[in-house]
Amino acid sequence: MKSQDYIDREDKYGAHNYHPLPVVLEKGQGVFVWDVEGKKYYDFLSAYSAVNQGHCHPKIIKALRKQAKSLTLTSRAFY
Repeated sequence: MKSQDYIDREDKYGAHNYHPLPVVLEKGQGVFVWDVEGKKYYDFLSAYSAVNQGHCHPKIIKALRKQAKSLTLTSRAFY
């Protein structure tokens, strides 16, 4: 699908609490993100600081994989 296809789908089915930029992101690495057409951008937004360490940081990916092999999710019913 092209960017406009994703944007049209979001406009039709998504919540309309705000209107995002007309860029559909496909992947991220370090300080960069790429759209579905392959255009590369600097990610100055950093998901509103949620990814200040950069996208796909190797140490974080390693920790995520280690944890996912042990226990993926639990509920508040347990400590």
